[in-house]
Amino acid sequence: MELKQAFGTALKAHRLARKLTQEDFSDVSSRTYLSTLERGQKCPTLEKVVELASVLRVHPLTLIAESFLALEPGQTLEALLDIVQREAQQA
Repeated sequence: MELKQAFGTALKAHRLARKLTQEDFSDVSSRTYLSTLERGQKCPTLEKVVELASVLRVHPLTLIAESFLALEPGQTLEALLDIVQREAQQA
């Protein structure tokens, strides 16, 4: 699985869990663009990730973290967050 496919999977899962339609994102994205993201055909900009997350009412890092968890099925959220926290403290 590629990163853009993993992001699309995370995006669609959150959208469906919140019972939102692709049209519900019309203030930040066209239905066509959202569909291409969900199918893993395009990779969004960081600004677009923030806009999509705002519609979903989640932190943008949630979508990004779930994307990377999909890339590494054996990885746990706790382990991923430990890595991020350790690296952020070193910056």
